[in-house]
Amino acid sequence: MYIEISTARSQKRKSYPTMDRPVITGLSALRRFARVMIILSIEACAMAHANNPTSDLEDSVCGIVREPLAFWQFRQAAGAPDASRIRSIPNIERLSFTTRDGRELGGYKLRADHPQGYLLVAQGNAMLADQIMGVLSFFRDYGLDVYVYDYRGYGLSEGKSRLKAMVSDYREIVAALNAQGYGRRYLYGMSMGGVILTNAIGPSEDYDALVLDSPPSRISGLGCPEDYDPVRNLPQDGARLMLIIGLKDRVVPPGDIEELSQILEQRGGRVLKSPEFAHPLMDLDPIIRRRRLQSVADFLVR
Repeated sequence: MYIEISTARSQKRKSYPTMDRPVITGLSALRRFARVMIILSIEACAMAHANNPTSDLEDSVCGIVREPLAFWQFRQAAGAPDASRIRSIPNIERLSFTTRDGRELGGYKLRADHPQGYLLVAQGNAMLADQIMGVLSFFRDYGLDVYVYDYRGYGLSEGKSRLKAMVSDYREIVAALNAQGYGRRYLYGMSMGGVILTNAIGPSEDYDALVLDSPPSRISGLGCPEDYDPVRNLPQDGARLMLIIGLKDRVVPPGDIEELSQILEQRGGRVLKSPEFAHPLMDLDPIIRRRRLQSVADFLVR
């Protein structure tokens, strides 16, 4: 809005003799009001910061507007947690993990009768743990304790959903699981979960097998630093990795995964391209969905 003010006076005193004073008085009042609102806004922000201190991990790395907005949209798509979804699943327990910056992450564990190892699953961006525990019970039959956490800021987990923080969280979770003395250490990343896991483990050897199911080769095209691109975080020896590409995938099209596929094959990894598969957990045919899970399990416990 624009306000045009004229201070020119008529030569005749009888023409608008009091015009200037009310305009100036009104502007002064507006300025005082604006100053008060600014002060109140600053005080409100300070109080909010004191009550909810922000972690350095929760800084945006993919754009100060784009990243929070994107994760807000994903959280809306994921919805709210619902314990009734897991009520009928046997041998399941709630999990709580406290991160190094004090955020509490919530999730679930499927307990195997005689666990030979663990499987940590990093799900897609618009999923909650309780939505997929029933499907993942498939892996418990292979003697694996299955761990799934809601991402930071989602569902049962505290904090702000930020990529840097999520990568740090999974780095910590992997280290904590490895400290429990499991004989076998397995990781399964679906879509964005594959991006998070490749960044969390990098070139380390702190796992026995990793399945990347339909992650994009790069996320730098979305405004993120190139250091977060999965193609830049693959180990030189890819023998412990398998990449799954669904040729029916419309969420992450096969072309967006091709660069990752080529590099992984060059480094000795396995690439499975299936004309039957869509995006993870979006295969409508239960037979095809089970076939996908079987492919993951066969690679992990080979």
